[in-house]
Amino acid sequence: MSVTVLRSNFRQRSLCRLLAVQQHLMSSQAGSDILLERSGCAGVITLNRPKALNALNLSMIRQIYPQLKKWEKDPETSIVIIKGTGGKAFCAGGDIRAVTDAGKVGDRLSQDFFREEYILNNAIGTYQKPYVALIDGITMGGGVGLSVHGRFRVATEKTVFAMPETGIGLFPDVGGGYFLPRLQGKLGLFLALTGFRIKGRDVHQAGVASHFVDSEKLPSLEKDLVQLKTPSDTDVAGVLNSYQAQSKLDDGKPFILAEHMDQINRLFEASSVEDIMQKLNEHGSPFALKQLETLKKMSPTSLKITFRQLQDGASMSLQEVLVMEYRLSQACMRGHDFYEGVRAVLIDRDQSPKWKPAVLEEVTGDLVDGCFKSLGSNDLKL
Repeated sequence: MSVTVLRSNFRQRSLCRLLAVQQHLMSSQAGSDILLERSGCAGVITLNRPKALNALNLSMIRQIYPQLKKWEKDPETSIVIIKGTGGKAFCAGGDIRAVTDAGKVGDRLSQDFFREEYILNNAIGTYQKPYVALIDGITMGGGVGLSVHGRFRVATEKTVFAMPETGIGLFPDVGGGYFLPRLQGKLGLFLALTGFRIKGRDVHQAGVASHFVDSEKLPSLEKDLVQLKTPSDTDVAGVLNSYQAQSKLDDGKPFILAEHMDQINRLFEASSVEDIMQKLNEHGSPFALKQLETLKKMSPTSLKITFRQLQDGASMSLQEVLVMEYRLSQACMRGHDFYEGVRAVLIDRDQSPKWKPAVLEEVTGDLVDGCFKSLGSNDLKL
C-alpha cells in the first residue's frame, strides 16, 4: 500500500474520530441538566431537566456555583441570567427523592446537597453583578433559592410560587427564614406555614418578584438584556421596567389575598402555632377555617420549627439564616417526618402521612430547641 493511501486512510480515521468526539460533546451538552453559555454581555444559565420540572440536583449545583464565581470576576461578563426550559417550570424544587434515599441510608448526599445548595443561595444573595431570574412557570423550594435572593426576579402569568415544605415534614429553607419575614405584614409566615400558592402578577404584588412581564415577551427581553453594554443595576432595571409597563395582563387586578390581609395580619400575629390555630378557630370565617384545615394536615414538628425559623430570621442576616437552616435540614434528616412526608406526597401519593409526634402539643420545646443546636465542626461555613 502506498504512503499516499496510508496518509489518506489515517486522515479519514482521524476525521471520523474527531466527528465522533464532536457528536459526543454535542449530545452530552444537549443531554446536560444545565446549560452554561456566554451571550453578548451575559452569562446565561439554563436549567435543563424539563421532564423533572427542572428540579435542582447536586450535579447542577456543582456546575452553577463555580461558573457564577468565574463570571463574577470576568470583565467581559456584566450580567447573569437564569431561566428554565420546557415551558412548565423555572424550577419546581430540589431533587427531594434523591435526598430522601440518601438520608435513609446515611449517605453523604443528605449533608452535601443542603450544604452546597445554601452556599449557592448565599453566592446569589451576595452577587456583585446584576442577576436576573426569569421565573416563568412553577417556582418552588429550590427554585425559589435560585431566584429570590438575586436582585431581579421576573414573574410571568405562568409563574406559580409556593413554599410547601411543611406538608412533607421539612421547612421553607433556601433562605426562607430571611426573605419570608420581610414580606408585607404576616404574609411570609402565612405562606410558610400553609404552603399557599400564589400565581402570576400576584407573585410580583406579594414582593417575591421584582417585575412582571408577559411570558411571550421573555425571549425579546433576554435579547435586549444581553445586548446591553456593561450594564449597571439601573440599566437592567430600566429594561425590565419598560417591559413591565407594556404588560396589560391582569393589570389592575387586586392581589389575591388583598381582602384577607387584615385577617392574616391579626390571626398570624401570635406567640405560638397553637395560638394561631386557636385564633383561626375562634374567628370562624370560611377563610380562617380553610387555613385551619390546611395547618392540621401539616407536620406538627415542621410547623413549630418553621414558626421559630421565621421569628429568629426576621432579625438575622442571610448568612446567619442559612447557617441556622443547615442545622434544621440535618435535624430533619435525623427525624421521622421528612421521610414519611415524602412517602405520602411523592412516592405512594396517598396524601395520608402519619406524623410523629402526631399533634402540636407533643412537639416539646426541647425537641424544637434540639433542631436549632450547633453542629459544631459540621456547621455550615460561608
